Amino acid sequence: MQIGMIGLGRMGANMVRRMQKAGHQCVVFDRSQEAVQALAKEGAVVGAASMQDFMSKLKAPRAVWLMLPAAAVDESIAELTDMLAADDVLIDGGNSYYKDDILRARKLKERSVHYVDVGVSGGVWGLERGYCLMIGGDNEAISRLEPIFESLAPGVETAPRTEGRNGAPGSAEMGYLHCGPSGAGHFVKMVHNGIEYGLMAAYAEGFNLLRHANAGAVEHRVDAETTPLREPDMLRFDIDVAEVAELWRRGSVVGSWLLDLTAHALKADAGLTGFGGKVSDSGEGRWTSIAAIESGTPAPVLTAALFNRFASRGEADYADKLLSAMRFEFGGHSEKQG
Repeated sequence: MQIGMIGLGRMGANMVRRMQKAGHQCVVFDRSQEAVQALAKEGAVVGAASMQDFMSKLKAPRAVWLMLPAAAVDESIAELTDMLAADDVLIDGGNSYYKDDILRARKLKERSVHYVDVGVSGGVWGLERGYCLMIGGDNEAISRLEPIFESLAPGVETAPRTEGRNGAPGSAEMGYLHCGPSGAGHFVKMVHNGIEYGLMAAYAEGFNLLRHANAGAVEHRVDAETTPLREPDMLRFDIDVAEVAELWRRGSVVGSWLLDLTAHALKADAGLTGFGGKVSDSGEGRWTSIAAIESGTPAPVLTAALFNRFASRGEADYADKLLSAMRFEFGGHSEKQG
């Protein structure tokens, strides 16, 4: 099958490689011609010099996959709209807001163009492991794209079958799922990433506690501003966090691929000296929290994980300073230094 890919970043380029390995013909374009030429040199892909050149190299009905940052999607759609024809399919595989998908699908439907939103999980490992695909859109377009989804997905053999599932595997067991109409794919991916925030925060907090298990062996100041450690002899464990991560990968109920990656990072540098601790959020965690509020669904863990990311970037600094100022105002408590 022929498909066009716009956006050859960390995800897009590897997705093209995986599709061409499965025998699909890929036409590619990126604002960086260096990225286009680098991929074209690997063979089996057709590079394009411009958006017009890209569209001209696709056969009708065309399938165009956008693998771009959410902020760049609408601009690209606006540029493509007049070049799209009836029965073409436009796919957004980035992390767009699901409400934007609904609006885009309505506008493109007026031109008889199909719009498909695909939440993609797999990161930089997707080329080897495959990509988990959460898909929204109409049945006709998704049925047409099924060979593409099958080639990108990990496959049924990547996980043991759940007890009670018999017969031919469904698409979810293969690693892709038509979740519903336009917007449903990115809604599911949004919640997926909200859960990811929570899981990451839980691992981070747990390993941080392990790292501080020797608090009793650390000398503490004796002053009015410091809560004394009542039983220092009870916290004198020098725990090797990298070894614990390795241990938990085997037989533990908290084992996961995310823990595998954590173990890899800690083995390389248990002190994590190469990181500053400023954790970004690309939007999905915020949208998950908004959806939880709008639907009246409690999601305290996911929302707390999002707020923790804000704090990691210094967004709580002013509030912390104000707390210190208030303590000084009512009790004359000076800030401790160091």
